Amino acid sequence: MFSNINKNWFILIAALAVGAIAAVATKNYITQKIESIEAQDKGKALVKVVVAKEHLEKGTMLSPENMATREMPREWAHSDAITPDQFNRAEGARLAFPANAGEPVIWAQMESEKEASFSSKLDIGRRAVTVPVDEISSISGMVEPDDLIDIIVSIQKDTRNYTFTLLQSMRVLATGTKVSHTDTDDDGKASTYTTVTLDTSPEDAKKLIAAREIGRITALLRSPADAGNVSLSTAEANELLGIASGAQGVSSVPVIYGGGPIKEGLHLNPAQTGDAMNMLHQNAPSQVEALN
Repeated sequence: MFSNINKNWFILIAALAVGAIAAVATKNYITQKIESIEAQDKGKALVKVVVAKEHLEKGTMLSPENMATREMPREWAHSDAITPDQFNRAEGARLAFPANAGEPVIWAQMESEKEASFSSKLDIGRRAVTVPVDEISSISGMVEPDDLIDIIVSIQKDTRNYTFTLLQSMRVLATGTKVSHTDTDDDGKASTYTTVTLDTSPEDAKKLIAAREIGRITALLRSPADAGNVSLSTAEANELLGIASGAQGVSSVPVIYGGGPIKEGLHLNPAQTGDAMNMLHQNAPSQVEALN
């Protein structure tokens, strides 16, 4: 019995001794490895990079509170890693991907900057309104973003056509979907358009919408150096063309009745004198409202 006990103690002591030897050997091996690595790194150039202090989720904004710096061999540092002297450009940006604690933060983890929206082109209190134009009223496609134009409206009331300047010196924000002079289509050609977007006040926007509903809108391109005002008076189309709207045709040939001439000329059928006017009016808009 005593021999069995001694044998068990011997096995236990032997196991402890082997374990201790293994632990010492492992420790020495790890120490030697660390010293070897440190010896190799002593001759290597170091670089400071920006690392996350803690695990950061997607969408986290970078700030000095959640970032730190860390030295590491240059050959181990990611070529896209953010360095301390670059942090002022990255500060305030948000992470597009999570960052682990202690790991370098790279530029590819940043959310890309979003292109400014079209509404950012408007000043406070201004509105953008889009109006349709045809090839003639868009000056054969020569209107460009940032040009200045006058808006002429032609409407019809009863049997009369009126033309007047509605707005002037309106800044063009876009022609179609083109918002800059350099925009072209897929073939590299200047893009065509059927609409023009203007920078207006809220009240002017209402006027444009009303004019679009009841008449035809024409854009007149003006010089950027032209700061003069044009007349806003309303004129009848006949007057602009020098045609008397109330005149009736009179025969210059005397007609003889009963052997004597008639001194006064014979009035012709109004439909005959209206033929020329009908040609001028045939393109008039069909939607009509009363002119104030």
